[in-house]
Amino acid sequence: MNTTKGGFPIWDEAFDMEHFTSEEIAESDLRAALITSLVQARREQGLSQRDLEAISGVKQPQIARLESGNANPKMDTMLKLLAAMGKTLTIVPLQEQGNPAAANG
Repeated sequence: MNTTKGGFPIWDEAFDMEHFTSEEIAESDLRAALITSLVQARREQGLSQRDLEAISGVKQPQIARLESGNANPKMDTMLKLLAAMGKTLTIVPLQEQGNPAAANG
């Protein structure tokens, strides 16, 4: 990730390929997809971060850090958040997700 003159983050694929392995990029992509799905599920249910705190027991600042990508989600935290929304994790082959990185594994 590079930054613009104004300091806002921009996506720079060439920079990433120079500085990160394909495995690190794939892991980051999976983490981003998981967090995006979590936020989407929360919003679809009309829940605020405070609402999710109340039903999951996970503190709102921790939810905010996780959703903004400023914290790596622990498995137990993710499961608490998902269970509170009636969701779970499912293990599927990467190819089913349309992930081109799966062809490398």
